[in-house]
Amino acid sequence: MPIALTPEQRALSDAVREFAARHAPVEKTRQAFDDLAAGNVPTWWDDLVSAGFHAVHLPERVGGQGGDLVDTACVVEAAAQAMLPGPLLSTVATGAVALLADTATSESLLRDLAGGTTAAVILPNDAALQAVSTPDGWEVSGVSPVVLGLRAARLLLAAAHTEDGGLIWFVADADAAVTECERGTDLTTDVARVRFDGHRVASGARLTGIDTERARCTVAALTASASAGTIRWCVDAVTEHLRTREQFGKPIGTFQALQHRAADLLISSELATAAAWDAVRSADEPAEQHVIAAATAVLMAAAPAPDLVLDTLTMFGAIGFTWEHDLHLYWRRATALAASLGPATRWSRRLGELTRTTARDVTVRLGDADPEFRARVSDVLDRASTLPNDGPRPQGDYDQFATGPQRTAIAEAGLIAPHYPAPWGLDATPLQQLIIDEEFAARPALTRPSLGIAEWIVPSLISAAGQEVRDRLIPPTLRGETAWCQLFSEPSAGSDLASLTTRATRVDGGWKINGHKIWTSSAQHAHFGALLARTDPDARKHRGIGYFVVDMSSEGVEVQPIRQVTGDAHFNEVFLTDVFVPDEMLLGEPTGGWNLAIATMAQERVAIGNYVHNDRAVALRALARTPGPDQDAALRALGDIDAYAGSIKALGVRETLRLLDGQHAGPASSIAKVATAAMLRRTFEATLRLTGETALLEDTDPPVVQPYLHLPAELVGGGTREIQLNIIAQMVLGLPRG
Repeated sequence: MPIALTPEQRALSDAVREFAARHAPVEKTRQAFDDLAAGNVPTWWDDLVSAGFHAVHLPERVGGQGGDLVDTACVVEAAAQAMLPGPLLSTVATGAVALLADTATSESLLRDLAGGTTAAVILPNDAALQAVSTPDGWEVSGVSPVVLGLRAARLLLAAAHTEDGGLIWFVADADAAVTECERGTDLTTDVARVRFDGHRVASGARLTGIDTERARCTVAALTASASAGTIRWCVDAVTEHLRTREQFGKPIGTFQALQHRAADLLISSELATAAAWDAVRSADEPAEQHVIAAATAVLMAAAPAPDLVLDTLTMFGAIGFTWEHDLHLYWRRATALAASLGPATRWSRRLGELTRTTARDVTVRLGDADPEFRARVSDVLDRASTLPNDGPRPQGDYDQFATGPQRTAIAEAGLIAPHYPAPWGLDATPLQQLIIDEEFAARPALTRPSLGIAEWIVPSLISAAGQEVRDRLIPPTLRGETAWCQLFSEPSAGSDLASLTTRATRVDGGWKINGHKIWTSSAQHAHFGALLARTDPDARKHRGIGYFVVDMSSEGVEVQPIRQVTGDAHFNEVFLTDVFVPDEMLLGEPTGGWNLAIATMAQERVAIGNYVHNDRAVALRALARTPGPDQDAALRALGDIDAYAGSIKALGVRETLRLLDGQHAGPASSIAKVATAAMLRRTFEATLRLTGETALLEDTDPPVVQPYLHLPAELVGGGTREIQLNIIAQMVLGLPRG
């Protein structure tokens, strides 16, 4: 999905792409490379100004459109996706930085920008420009760093270092400096540096109130938005190529290796988009939050973009390496955008310095929405807080599985799984679910109850079980008194549930089950299990499967623990020998189990926390706080990891906002599952590289090896990475099956 979330933003993005297709198709841009390198403004610039695309974020009082930075990011992303050449990004970024200044000093510049004057912003860089105080102002001398769009700019907004270690921001006419042109990597935008030699800055040319770090972050966020658009073009282009290009008599998109690479590219694109969106929306948040979000966008969108375009090129093969193919233009642009933000390691270090102690706040602000519903929830939770949970714990000694009057009160109010239909839940809307999340979060002493595995089973009972079965099984499950397991995976099938060999044979009054299940979590505790078994061996493999509820105390059920590398036994093998299941425990049609299982496994709460649950970088965070020779490496590693985690969180926020807007669920859940697994691998790899001899010990504070040894359960649980990539490639990208 693009940065645009609302219908208005999507319409804006579409309008930019239509403008680019009409005024600046790529074949026309190719003919203008020399003019663009010379800084000549495209002939269609006045039309772009008339459309207002350059001034979406500028206030109406100065002639702008009155939008915000997210709206402008939509423009920047769409323009990059369409390979719109020229000084749009540099001009937009200049306006965004000018908006940080005190209004009285920035008004004139903003009016010029709204009127269509091209501009560029020169950020401070290693004391490149120096300002010396004079009786009537300042004199600036020095050579600027190389800046995109500088030669096309008619106005320059620059920062210069003062003698006392401070900075001044000033506006200069481009004619007031000597432009030193360079041959740029990006063929669609000029690059240059400027030389000031005693340039006089009068008081009226100074802008005050600009926070330099915010200015840097604002430019970074918009640049990351352009990078996200570049990556998105790659996804669309390579998907079309894989669908249509044939080898050996079939589309190359049927080859699994290419499907997985395309799916990985889509995941990277979605994370880049989410990070860029989060960076622009954070502009009005506290400074630390703005820096965290901007650094994340640099590390997840701008910095990786060149390699992602290169990977796209290799999927095209030799044709992608030709001058005639458009890929090299996007490759060059991605490289230039990343370079314009400086070394990525500086952003990693800065992010790590902040996230040692500060987390990105991704809370969705609900304000006073639905106050009556909130009051009802608050009343239930307040009363529940006064009650104990002193009952048995059939699912183990975990607070979220505790039973007793407290959990029963929460269950009877429909708050265990509020997205379930009444009377088991509340038919809660996405907004109401988030209100419930907030109310639980406001009571940290009250542990929110969990259904565990049953959360994906109860929907099957609700939709397909008879009334007597629902009444008998669902209430005690919600109260935590009945535990469940999921009997899906088999030794020979793994994550491919359609290859099941467990058989269900019809007998008088029910079915007899014979088979072997594996990797079954909590089977040792479960009272019941949801089981898939083949009811029609002659049907196609996705057909002929039944969905059964098995009483785990039935004769013929044998549970054998599987001891893991940690020494624990959280998983089990389950052998089923002539296990009788009565007819009422078959859910739905005898051959409809596959569709029922898929539909109910897709049931998810609307909750940001579903995407990144716990902090897995505790040990790495501790290393980043510890002075020593490895601290800098730990800071940079922590920054890289937290950027990845932050983009997954942003992906969750975006999906939540989409649902709140009444839109259908998108592919964010599948993408987040694969991305989270990748983040975990990266986290532990970085931790082990830096912990040294600490990893010689199994028990340490903070723990290092113990969580690492638990990692396979999270990487494999719910389907291996390869299965998830198959799903993304075929169900999201629409690539053909092999």
